[in-house]
Amino acid sequence: MWRTRDGSTGRLLQLCAGYFGFYVITGLSVKYFQSTRVGFPGMNGMEYLIYSTASSTLLATFVAVALGWFRMDSVRRIHILGLSIPSELLYIIPSGVCTAVVIPTTTLLYSFQTISVMVAMVLMRGAVIIIGRAVDAIQIRQGILQKKVFAEENWAVLFALLAVSVKILNGGEPGKANPFTSLAVVSIFTSYILAYSLRIYIMNYYKNTRPSGPRRDNNKGFFTAEQLSSTLTIWITALVLIWLSRRLNWTNVIFDQLNRSVVQPHQSWMWAMVFGASFGVVAFFSVFIFMFKGRTATFAGLVNRLTSLIAGTTSTLLFALLFGGRFPELIDWISLIFILIAVAFLTIAEKKRARELALQTT
Repeated sequence: MWRTRDGSTGRLLQLCAGYFGFYVITGLSVKYFQSTRVGFPGMNGMEYLIYSTASSTLLATFVAVALGWFRMDSVRRIHILGLSIPSELLYIIPSGVCTAVVIPTTTLLYSFQTISVMVAMVLMRGAVIIIGRAVDAIQIRQGILQKKVFAEENWAVLFALLAVSVKILNGGEPGKANPFTSLAVVSIFTSYILAYSLRIYIMNYYKNTRPSGPRRDNNKGFFTAEQLSSTLTIWITALVLIWLSRRLNWTNVIFDQLNRSVVQPHQSWMWAMVFGASFGVVAFFSVFIFMFKGRTATFAGLVNRLTSLIAGTTSTLLFALLFGGRFPELIDWISLIFILIAVAFLTIAEKKRARELALQTT
């Protein structure tokens, strides 16, 4: 078994490998179950969203709780209703609510027929890369982050943004409108970005304010608390919407699809839940990369997002080869080149950070 130390480059590569593998499965599942060609399930976006979100949230929450990850070292405990709880829950719970927004908006952006998996990933990941750099700037000014952002990390941000820019300027797919001309796409994309901005700030605030010499892996405690919050938010919101739509006889297309997904489930609903659960596994790797020990939000966000971008390219290729889907366009490959250049700069930055951490521990 490949044994690695917490905060080491080897541990980071392990997380990236797991993240990559399960994100490829996620990307393939979205397109497969929503394909309308003969022989494919032909689910609509809402149906797949319901089934995959249900299984992925329950899986991640159950595993984290079952493993006892809910314990954490707190800087201060507070008393609420006679219970002594970590003060960190006051901001981790809102982070979970943000996650509850990120999860469905991610799947919905993948479901638009005018946007390939690769395009959707580039748009979302590129925006989050900018957020990571902004969070570092804010927390350095606040005195929360004591590290500096290496020049190589800034160069990686630049090339990552170039990867995003070529996709936006290209307008999505040949012969179709720019995805940002759609009100639905803009609304969902804005919700995704606002939720992720607050979530990344909270993650890094938590990471950068941990007590010295912790007795346990505090990232696991954060993950469990956030996951519980997000799962409860998603399930309660869905049940309330279903109840209200039936009670008030709402005829909105979205509510109709939501009700039908539950009352008259698609014949492939069980398989959609099985493969959709891969997104729940992705959640583990995603959070632990974002909060990786000794790294800036810029670096961790870039590693996280670039890994998923490469996974998006892979899933697009595999869907084309295995199921006759559309192959990536020339502009997709140009975007990938910029991504790989960004990865090269990150590799240099990681070597410098590893040397910095080695000096701190000697």
